[in-house]
Amino acid sequence: MATNHKLRLARTLIDRTDAAIVALAGLRQRATCLAARAKATGAARDHAREAAIHQHVRKVALDVGLPVRLATALVDLLIADSCRVQGLDTTPSELQHPIEENPMDVTWPHRIAAFLLPHPSRVKPLVSLIPRSLLDPALSHIVSKAFKSSLAAGDLAFLEGRSLAITISDIDLRWIFGLRNGQITTLTTPAESEVCGTATDLLLLASRQADADTLFFQRRLTVTGDTELGLLARNTLDRIEWDTLPLGQRILLHRLARHAASVRTAWHLRNQAPANRAAPVVPVQ
Repeated sequence: MATNHKLRLARTLIDRTDAAIVALAGLRQRATCLAARAKATGAARDHAREAAIHQHVRKVALDVGLPVRLATALVDLLIADSCRVQGLDTTPSELQHPIEENPMDVTWPHRIAAFLLPHPSRVKPLVSLIPRSLLDPALSHIVSKAFKSSLAAGDLAFLEGRSLAITISDIDLRWIFGLRNGQITTLTTPAESEVCGTATDLLLLASRQADADTLFFQRRLTVTGDTELGLLARNTLDRIEWDTLPLGQRILLHRLARHAASVRTAWHLRNQAPANRAAPVVPVQ
């Protein structure tokens, strides 16, 4: 019974979606008539306008995970109908709109994540409004929890009396850490070494979805200043026992990292020319 109920619900949703598509097509046709009356008498097909429509539809298709070929076929039908309504030639435009069959267009529906999380450039101004007096204690608490077992094992002894900066490059945040009397604390003194990466890469590292060696090799994380101190920090990152974090925090961290990676991939793909979309710019995690 439950299965039949789900099937009826799914079919109802399909039927209503189909009806909405037809209704929107009718609305588009009326808008086309308005546009036709506003044009000069004898105006020909506007191929530049058609190309812009195709480009816009492709972006929307990428955002919602719809195959580009399907979206292109739909818009071709709508354009042909618009030409018929205006008494124009309905043969396909001579201007070619290549259909790239990128597997990611079909298998990566998480492009919708670009609407769930904003680009770091949009987060940066908001983050700058948060007082450091709130950020620093919160981060110190999180880092102390994450490094609890490493502290107990003495793996962080190399930070005693030293200073290491962690910089989140795309949102312009920087913290300087050190070990004082066996406790991790934020500092205001100049850093001897700095580890720098984007928010997404640091989240991937923190959630164990990327390892430090790979990120450093790909230059997605960089070390400047005291190289020895930076390398010790890098090696320590790979030995952190993230299982010591509460399960709820680990799940949240893991999902946040996946969404952040999805957003980054989506933003890169949306801002690439179609011919360059054969492979993602940022490795999908």
